[in-house]
Amino acid sequence: MNPKLRPIQIYPLTHQGQPALMLRDPLRLTERVVIVSRQLGPVLSLMDGTRDLDELRAALLVRAGLRVTNGELEQIIAQLDQALLLHSERFLAAREAALTRYRQAPYRQPASAGVSYPADPDQLAAMLDSYLEHAALAPFEGRGLVSPHIDYERGGHVYAQVWGRMAQAARQAEIAVILGTDHNGGQGTLTLTRQNYATPYGVLPTATQVVDAVAQAIGPDAPFEEELHHIGEHSIELAAVWLHHVRARQPIPLVPILCGSFQHFIDTPFEPAQDPHLNRALDALRTALSGQRALIVAAGDLAHIGPAFGDPRPVDLMGRARLAADDEALIATICAGDADAFYRQIADEHDRRNVCGLAPIYLTLRLLGETSGERAGYDRCPADQHDTSWVSICGVTLK
Repeated sequence: MNPKLRPIQIYPLTHQGQPALMLRDPLRLTERVVIVSRQLGPVLSLMDGTRDLDELRAALLVRAGLRVTNGELEQIIAQLDQALLLHSERFLAAREAALTRYRQAPYRQPASAGVSYPADPDQLAAMLDSYLEHAALAPFEGRGLVSPHIDYERGGHVYAQVWGRMAQAARQAEIAVILGTDHNGGQGTLTLTRQNYATPYGVLPTATQVVDAVAQAIGPDAPFEEELHHIGEHSIELAAVWLHHVRARQPIPLVPILCGSFQHFIDTPFEPAQDPHLNRALDALRTALSGQRALIVAAGDLAHIGPAFGDPRPVDLMGRARLAADDEALIATICAGDADAFYRQIADEHDRRNVCGLAPIYLTLRLLGETSGERAGYDRCPADQHDTSWVSICGVTLK
């Protein structure tokens, strides 16, 4: 038995007075969690499918000075398997069952409704309208936009500024593409779905002919390998709600695409502009959208800095000032419509600020081609209770 840990979510906490780690499945295939002592944390990194129990026990002794028995390891492995955290037959069966349920449902349920925003459409409309009332709403005749995907409570005013300016363009659009950050996505993945997206206002039908065209160009199976990520990922959903709202609840055909990490590009000299997979997808999208009035949306936030995101030091007043200055430079590049320069700004600093909107914003600029834009909102949002970690967000309208 060579246990292999899946990509999982890990949260530090105190359990029974001791430092511990809570582990859970990011796909939420189960609500089970596993709590292990922080001392046993090294065992997680060693479960890569290459070691049996004896080899795990020996590696723990050599690398971490931990003495554990095979019985103790078996107990941990059993708990991980029950929580679907191992790449095992139990997990594969649960994933297949969940995918079948998802695809057979009439639409994708809005996962954040009733949590991040009201599930009742009239209450939702009242909340979004309250943000719009305080926004500067000079109409912008554009083809695309950068929208946040942070929660509305912190980012509502920035959503309102960009979506309010793009409301007329959204109402005139015949089809919309939303490129959203896949927070659990693989390296360079583009994850499609043929399932319809629902909001509290109704259903936005997925433009399956466009999805099929992209899948044919890069698949046909690869773009659906991580399709389950659509169920719980909030990035597309939070932009889709605003799209539906500014269209006065009128539906529009939608192409929802989740974008995985660009870290593998940042770690090598190979740039996304050289990736044939991405280039084929963009070419297929352009061809499939040709002749239609399309609205292209990047649902992505900017920097994530501070201890909440793994930084060793809290962000002080000077750190927040540097964050704003760095963001100003990045937003200026977005407004210039220069996808390659936008990527290089982030790559040159080795993405030290954790710009989670890198992939969707880059791909939106590439998809639009020759474009330019205007800033339509910016903010820095606290990400912990002590205001030592921050997320920055922006809105940009693009011609």
